[in-house]
Amino acid sequence: MSPASWSLIAFLVAVALSCTSRINVGLIALALSWALGSWVAGLKPEAVAAGFPAMLFVTLVGVTLLFALAEQNGTLEAVARRFLGALRDPRFVPPLIFVLGAVLSGIGPGAVAATALMAPLAMVIGLRAGAPAFLVALMIANGANAGNLSSLSAVGIIARDGMAKAGLLHHEGKVFFANFAAHVIVGGAAWLWLRRRHGPSALEGPEGAIEKLKPSQVLTLLVLGLWILGTLVLSLPVGFAAFVAASVLILGGAAEERKALKSLPWAVIVMVTGMTTLVAVLEKTGGMALVTALLAALATPATVNGMVAFVTGVISTWSSTSGVVMPAFLPTSTALATQVGGGDPFAIALSINVGSSLVDVSPLSTIGALCVAAVTDPEAARGLFTRMMIWGLSMTVVGALLCQLAAGPLARL
Repeated sequence: MSPASWSLIAFLVAVALSCTSRINVGLIALALSWALGSWVAGLKPEAVAAGFPAMLFVTLVGVTLLFALAEQNGTLEAVARRFLGALRDPRFVPPLIFVLGAVLSGIGPGAVAATALMAPLAMVIGLRAGAPAFLVALMIANGANAGNLSSLSAVGIIARDGMAKAGLLHHEGKVFFANFAAHVIVGGAAWLWLRRRHGPSALEGPEGAIEKLKPSQVLTLLVLGLWILGTLVLSLPVGFAAFVAASVLILGGAAEERKALKSLPWAVIVMVTGMTTLVAVLEKTGGMALVTALLAALATPATVNGMVAFVTGVISTWSSTSGVVMPAFLPTSTALATQVGGGDPFAIALSINVGSSLVDVSPLSTIGALCVAAVTDPEAARGLFTRMMIWGLSMTVVGALLCQLAAGPLARL
């Protein structure tokens, strides 16, 4: 077989492992990258290592470290409590949870970190407000995913880099809007369908109590604000600027770096960078061309947006959106449009982003699992698992329909 065929087989093995096992596929991907590059394609180790996304690694570590420090000293929890305690009408608690999840996810840590931070507290407050656990879970997951592709979010950076490999540059605003709008649509539909008007009329008691911010938390909020302004106004590199901000907090005694370093999502970082390296080898050996040809055989120019949203959605239901789907499929957007014989590469990229993100409420994903874990009653948790699974699978079809109808017109705006 040709190097392209071997690399495609290796890629499919990595994707299959990510779907069917608890093994960190990034580790396997790095091993396969060297084996394929050196033994099959005749590449030197340096050439294989050149595919490792060094800048992405810096960005992911810097951003997650900064927010790990903010979480470790209680700043993010204090912010969450203020948002959740700001609205006294219980009917509007679910939308507030959605908004909070979008804000926390969008300003840097991403959907997984935002969900991990707010799920236990939001579930308690939502249930006290009379909302069913299923609705609260959908608001947490969809809200966090709604902000997940901002230009400050680690996952937004992954999407941006993947699209850049396909020659699609400077589309961060539309990417964020498309993903945000899709989650607002499905989240709003869930709220209208599932909302309950019973329960207490106000959120009182210890869960709603607001404590005064500590000096370390005030400093953290100030540093985070300056970091956000620096990246938005001065166009500072997000990752390196995050390291500067984190250094200020550490030197200022606002948080303990050892605890923060231990809490970093190293498994996710290895998964993302490992898969990105394997995709780089796939490109060098011609395996990516085989991937695009396979996808092209399943679509026409008229159906490519819906088809690619459905395919990536199905894979993302079982696999990692940011670690597997985005790094693997976004770089193929332009080539796929050519293979199909038409279509807008940017619309295809939007479909990949939206289609793979909408299904992340599945309890097989980290976000969905965190929501289920926030329910303390075992029987209620089992029921929530089933409902979240059905909802997540249905989003493969919903995402395909939304992208088929809207991705093209949005890309042309």
